[in-house]
Amino acid sequence: MHQDLLGRVALITGAGAGIGRETAFQLAARGAIVCVNDIKEEFVTPVVEAIQSKGGQAFGIPMNVASREGIREAIRRAHEHGKRFDILVNNAAWVRYQAIPDIMPETLDRMLDIGFKSVIWSLQEAVAVMDPERGGSIVNVASVAALRSAPNSVVYSGIKSGILGITRAAAAELGERKIRVNAVCPSAVPTEGTQRNRNAERDANRIARTPLGRLGTVEDIARCICFLASDDSGFMTAQALTVDGGVTLTNI
Repeated sequence: MHQDLLGRVALITGAGAGIGRETAFQLAARGAIVCVNDIKEEFVTPVVEAIQSKGGQAFGIPMNVASREGIREAIRRAHEHGKRFDILVNNAAWVRYQAIPDIMPETLDRMLDIGFKSVIWSLQEAVAVMDPERGGSIVNVASVAALRSAPNSVVYSGIKSGILGITRAAAAELGERKIRVNAVCPSAVPTEGTQRNRNAERDANRIARTPLGRLGTVEDIARCICFLASDDSGFMTAQALTVDGGVTLTNI
């Protein structure tokens, strides 16, 4: 793989599994110094070791990024480790689907803390440490739920819609600092974290509605994140790439 990101420092939140882990692998393969974040050491260490075993550069940052201080400390550590900071992937999430009468304050608060507030706090610290001459790239992981919604997804769809608003507004504000801000909107992707919301019948229905005839994979999404993180997308900002096999715009 072409090492077009050689020497750049990247932080991926929620990189212990799923899309975040695969993104860490692909960024490392392209030469980035990858700072792997997740909430527990046992989630982080295997990813770091896997990258290093293939000759890549990786550094673990076990940290709860659901708080302002947590995400800012993670970015500070990445910057201190790499002596620069170039790429931020806001991937961490905590998801529960509930009918409107069943939504509880603790569920709403936790989903907002990790899925919405942490993105805003991450922008504050990224601005502080990204070199204004080099700039940088921020990629927020949203969802097709920001564009189309299912029952029992009021909180999730609301948060992911908000991520697209954050992405656009941050891109407008940070462009003068050469910081690009984009988002990806995956459809249903089989991961450890989505197992509770999937079953064979539901997957079959999704596949039947998808023009490309399959579910997405973590590799599909990670490739798009890497594209947005790289100079290949150097004149793109405020964009939301829908990575869904065509399902969102072809079903009425």
